[in-house]
Amino acid sequence: MSEPAVQIQSLTHLYGERKALDGISFGVAQGEIFGLLGPNGGGKTTLFRILSTLLRPTSGSGRIFGHDVVMEPAEVRRHLGVVFQQPSLDPKLTAIENVVQHGHLYGCWGRTARRRAHELLGRFDLADRTRDRVESLSGGLKRRVELAKALLPRPALLLLDEPSTGLDPGARRQFTHFLDTLRREEGTTILLTSHILDEAERCDRLGILDQGRLVALDAPDALKARVGGDVVVIRAHDPDGLRAAITQKLSVQPLLVDGSLRVECARGHEFAREVMETFPDAVTSVSFGKPTLEDVFISLTGRRLWDREDTRPP
Repeated sequence: MSEPAVQIQSLTHLYGERKALDGISFGVAQGEIFGLLGPNGGGKTTLFRILSTLLRPTSGSGRIFGHDVVMEPAEVRRHLGVVFQQPSLDPKLTAIENVVQHGHLYGCWGRTARRRAHELLGRFDLADRTRDRVESLSGGLKRRVELAKALLPRPALLLLDEPSTGLDPGARRQFTHFLDTLRREEGTTILLTSHILDEAERCDRLGILDQGRLVALDAPDALKARVGGDVVVIRAHDPDGLRAAITQKLSVQPLLVDGSLRVECARGHEFAREVMETFPDAVTSVSFGKPTLEDVFISLTGRRLWDREDTRPP
């Protein structure tokens, strides 16, 4: 068995009295695409900052290819490529200059650096914008330059904090395809944070973070299988009243989430019909479908993925 690319053990971090991370533990295998899914304020960015050696944890440990993130930060950084959620480009430099200058920090110089920079910018459809100043680029194009910059030194581990921020759906699909290619051809391990469900679906495994706790960890399909059957969503004039009536007459306890009633059951279409026939005047709409990752989050926490305000520290 090869050494894990990432090993987290009982990691905790406090901001004053608030626990941003609450004793989380997990590992990421070499060559794996691992995602951390959760709402803003759930602890994803704090964990990301600790792994990238920018923040010391309050307790617990984190190791990157066997190197401790607190005791051996220089060794850890040699293995990392990082894309921060906030921009880290020099707006007065061109796209190619930003990428090449980043390569210099890793000892990549001259023709090698420029060849690699042109190759990466081309992969992100920026071949005709290499000499444009970054300040003239749109937000989505800037994000592509950020991604190219992080990949130039061929990192063994790529840390991506909300990598699809600013990308349109087409560019997002192109990017996720590129991550697969990067893992397959270069063996790169990828750890990303996200709140975008289709991006999370493409990970080998997902850790779901909520209020600093790791509430689930598995492959996306396995997580959805935990919900089981179908998810029925019922909207009504009086959700609280209908919830009590369904519990009494149908012996089912719906979950009230964001003004709607949700029921997990084996045959959603039959239950939806039964609700409409039993409470025709109380129901405004009924829908059902197979579980999504958001349904997994709701099942685990009782809240929608986007309910909470962004409470992350600056």
